[in-house]
Amino acid sequence: MADFDLSANFIPSLHKPASLLPIARHRQNLLYLIETFPVTIVVGQTGSGKTTQIPQYLEQAGWCSDGKVIAVTQPRRVAATTVAVRVAEEVGCEVGKEVGYSIRFEDVTSAATRIKFLTDGLLLREALVDPLLSRYSVIMVDEAHERSLSTDVLLGVLKKILKRRPNDLRIIISSATLQAEDFLRFFMGDEDSQPKSNALSLDELISQGSSGPIDDGFGGKTGRIISLEGRMYPVDVLYLESPAENYVDKAVQTVFDIHTKEPDGDILVFLTGREEIDTAVQAISERAANLHPRAQQIMPLPLYAGLSTEQQMYIFEEAPENTRKVIFSTNIAEASITIDGILYVVDTGFVKLRAYNPLTGIETLTATPISKASATQRAGRAGRTKPGKCFRLYTEASYQALSEATIPEIQRSNLAPVILQLKALGIDNIARFDFITSPPAELVIRALELLYSLGALDDYAKLTKPLGTRMAELAVEPMMAKTLLSAPSFGCLSEILTIAAMTSLGGNVFFHHDGEKKKMETARRKFAVEEGDHITLLNVYQAFITKGQKGSKFCHDNFLNFKAMTRAVSIRAQLKRYLERFGLSVDETLSSNPNLQKPLTVGGKDKGEQIRRCLTSGFFAHAAKMQPDGTFRNVAGGTVLHAHPSSLMFNRKADWVIFHEVMETGTKTFIRDVTKIEKRWLVEYAPDFYKIS
Repeated sequence: MADFDLSANFIPSLHKPASLLPIARHRQNLLYLIETFPVTIVVGQTGSGKTTQIPQYLEQAGWCSDGKVIAVTQPRRVAATTVAVRVAEEVGCEVGKEVGYSIRFEDVTSAATRIKFLTDGLLLREALVDPLLSRYSVIMVDEAHERSLSTDVLLGVLKKILKRRPNDLRIIISSATLQAEDFLRFFMGDEDSQPKSNALSLDELISQGSSGPIDDGFGGKTGRIISLEGRMYPVDVLYLESPAENYVDKAVQTVFDIHTKEPDGDILVFLTGREEIDTAVQAISERAANLHPRAQQIMPLPLYAGLSTEQQMYIFEEAPENTRKVIFSTNIAEASITIDGILYVVDTGFVKLRAYNPLTGIETLTATPISKASATQRAGRAGRTKPGKCFRLYTEASYQALSEATIPEIQRSNLAPVILQLKALGIDNIARFDFITSPPAELVIRALELLYSLGALDDYAKLTKPLGTRMAELAVEPMMAKTLLSAPSFGCLSEILTIAAMTSLGGNVFFHHDGEKKKMETARRKFAVEEGDHITLLNVYQAFITKGQKGSKFCHDNFLNFKAMTRAVSIRAQLKRYLERFGLSVDETLSSNPNLQKPLTVGGKDKGEQIRRCLTSGFFAHAAKMQPDGTFRNVAGGTVLHAHPSSLMFNRKADWVIFHEVMETGTKTFIRDVTKIEKRWLVEYAPDFYKIS
């Protein structure tokens, strides 16, 4: 008999076998509820397997027959990509075949795709083309308790669609425990939300393995809540005795304390954003160099939305022998992603949240204390595989003072993009639209004013044609959409396309290693123009495609991020396809002049000025005037703004500028991607928004 070859018969296990996940024993009951009721609310700890297993159960149970697709939405792009990769591995296919994902500017699906992970914003965009989302048999809205802007709007739209497709569409909402009842009540509707006297209480609506229908007094037809208790091991929670002065330094110190004093196990640290994470990763790397060569080593890894899919995947790989992994993450790892092997959580107690001020019309990203619900979620990450510890970098008194839950995004965001989409979906009466939580009236009014002055809405608040409908279809925010669609009349469409792609990257295209900051600044000066950041970004892109695409050497020499630049090329190509669908042709001949430092003239007009005028026609609401002390004031005058250190307008003179985005760090409000403009252009391009008094 031939030798029995062990290695050929055993496949190394990449994940826990699905049969061991807590959800496995609920499989029959789950499928029964989904079959019976239009809406199923699934309550389960992160890590119970709901995101990865439910779509597979449904596919095996035949919900994809007749070419139908199962959609699973995620509030974040990172979650959509990582979960799709994981499920594709479990199914045993390449990503993009039976299992795929679709996020803004990146579609990895095919005609064979049966299970599709996508962001909730993207599913809303699909509804523009197919209002009843008829290609989907099941739509699962994952992490709905995070209450992102798109999730809330999607739930309202799904409630409308369900009225038209009561028999052939199933909706599954996965949520943390606290909000499950709110979601069920929302879908039950108002007209019959008072149960009849013989009806069951909501506790009894929570299915604990029931078989057979229950009369819920709503005719038993709407939905059920099913609870999958995840296996949670005990987690010791430790607080600081006195508040930390700098939570990033304290987090790095705590990581080293854990590394030197605690047994094996990986560490997960929650920080608020990319800059803090990069600082912390660098600090750990520097200090790790001093560890004794024989001591256990430490491997810091970043996790935030701007990373490429490959970089996101590193965090799931096992650390090399005798090495402890430390993952520095934004709140992505709080609920959307499960990383095995984490025994220690370091919680700084902060998160970056969007906050829109209707008076100034400025939306900022501000580091704010988390809610108690978030703190509990974070601590729970340490108890997945065995008992763990959570180090909270704040006092117990501070914890007690936290709010119970985070304010839904819809109550603190710029609603212009949302209202534009709802109008494009044919929902004209925003006041009557069914939101789980209504947005404040002033936010709605402010958004309508902005859309009106951008020319997307007419005097009756109806979408204008073709401008308004095209703005809704473009995958960029309304101000950039207006800029793109105005570009042909300024003769600079090719250039504005490039600028739109470069500003969509959401991070700095220049980067440097330790001690190379001066060299990077010198490299950046090669591309810089007096007028500001937008045209500088244009120069960077032009130089990259004429010299840099052949290899990453050009990027290395010029301190440019090669991955970010290649992404910009692909985003630009997609935006160009959108515009061509609208019948706008892009004349690429002009972009062959890579050096815009010398004024380009077109038909006797200065090209740089046309680009700046065009940017003003879209970003007039983001205008600011420079003050004698070098700071900026927005037009209403109430907010002091500083040019971000990464901007060319940092320490330069300009009378008036427009800016792309605002961020808050500590006590200062910074503006990024800043360009000089003329005051008279504001009145010329936005007469409904500005009057000269």
